[in-house]
Amino acid sequence: MGAYKPQTDDEITVYNLYQELLRSWNEQNAENYGNLFIDNGSIIGFDGSEMNGRKQIAETISGIFAHHKTNSYVSKVREIRFLGSGVVLLRAVAGMFPRDKPQIMPAVNTIQSLVAVREKEAWRIALLQNTPAQFHGRPELSEALTRELQELL
Repeated sequence: MGAYKPQTDDEITVYNLYQELLRSWNEQNAENYGNLFIDNGSIIGFDGSEMNGRKQIAETISGIFAHHKTNSYVSKVREIRFLGSGVVLLRAVAGMFPRDKPQIMPAVNTIQSLVAVREKEAWRIALLQNTPAQFHGRPELSEALTRELQELL
């Protein structure tokens, strides 16, 4: 599947918001990461863990960065869809690679869904969900996604 090309100003802004989220992770900037969410925003992590509220998100992510040298994200946006006035769904695929080796790690490929809302003329994240892209019983889909993500590096 190809990458989604944002067209409108709001689509571009939400696309850039998602890119800033990944950049904040890749740069291990927990404060900026948390500030991208609305006050009562939520994350459902790759392992099913939940973080609720901007403060908890920033604190949890900060703890992760303090104790782990995290891998970097690369992603491709598949869709940006308006769900209503001031509410957008962004769907993407993402992969991770070690900072010292640009090689996608298939075991942590993910499908990401992000819901953004407009607050006082600024877009913020209300929900980020990471779902493991394991494609049980369909290894060809996993391999194809890994190849697609590897091409981005």
